Amino acid sequence: MTDDSAPRELAMFPLGGVLFPSVVLPLHVFEPRYRAMVTHLVSGDVEPEFGVVLIERGSEVGGDDQRGNIGTLARIVQAAELPDGRWALVTFGVARLRVVEWLPDDPWPRAIVVDHPDEPELPAGARERWAALQPLVRRVLGLAAELGEAALPATTELASEPGLGAFQAAAAVPIGPFDAQRVLNAAGAGARLELLAELLDEQAELLEGRLRLG
Repeated sequence: MTDDSAPRELAMFPLGGVLFPSVVLPLHVFEPRYRAMVTHLVSGDVEPEFGVVLIERGSEVGGDDQRGNIGTLARIVQAAELPDGRWALVTFGVARLRVVEWLPDDPWPRAIVVDHPDEPELPAGARERWAALQPLVRRVLGLAAELGEAALPATTELASEPGLGAFQAAAAVPIGPFDAQRVLNAAGAGARLELLAELLDEQAELLEGRLRLG
């Protein structure tokens, strides 16, 4: 896998969760520096895009956090400014990125980034592996629903392309942010599907155990 893009400066939004490519992320923006960032991004003078990375340690509010270096380029598709200056956004994960260098958080978090694409070729058997995993995704979603957890319907349609489908599955099932980051970090579709299979098996076993306990 190679990074083919030239390094570029990008506004960044570290979060306590992971955004995957091809997944929608609603955001409520209330911190002053991020309000200013959104106002700048929706001005029409720049592309309405920013990077999302996981906060590995620390808080979303106030800075002084430890951030991951593999993230996702997010594009603002809807933006509404509220009367008190907060923003309600709908964003969409476009593609993976890698942080080359963090810049000072002035006037908002910024970094030098490059694209971080998947390996160019799907590994042999990836489509068959993804097709075999989709019933397990539905099973985990169904078990989560039985337990009353907020989850997408088990009938949710996922992308047929294995790399994107695995991202969407990881976003849908109840795994923690650090496991989600492992999925995002995986080098390509093959490694992503292998890790996803392990995580789905673990979640199915955990959810079934909770159901048995009642």
